[in-house]
Amino acid sequence: QLQLVESGGGYVYPGGSLRLSCAGSGSTFRDYAIGWFRQAPGKAHEGVSCINSGGRATNSADSVKGRFTISRDNAKNTVYLQMNNLQPDDTATYYCGALDGTGCGASWGEWSDLQVWGQGTLVTVSA
Repeated sequence: QLQLVESGGGYVYPGGSLRLSCAGSGSTFRDYAIGWFRQAPGKAHEGVSCINSGGRATNSADSVKGRFTISRDNAKNTVYLQMNNLQPDDTATYYCGALDGTGCGASWGEWSDLQVWGQGTLVTVSA
């Protein structure tokens, strides 16, 4: 059974950077596309970025393109989200989740399609 654990959240000033990590347990980690999602207070889950099982294809929400970069190291069973130029609107709890399959298809940003997800890590961006 695949399990995911997020880490790396924290408090930063606007314009700052953080790198989130999503560590997976189990030998099947490399069989899944992995997505990063976030949920701000009072809002629905939002797909942030996705990477396919091989790490060669990614998709990202327009709101983070040019600022966030997703990557993965299957030897370490870990997916990363490098977040630069963070803004207050990026404040949310960030989750990683395993998609149903190896690719980031058209519905990659649908929280309801996730097979498994972690407990989340809080990112707060404020002056």
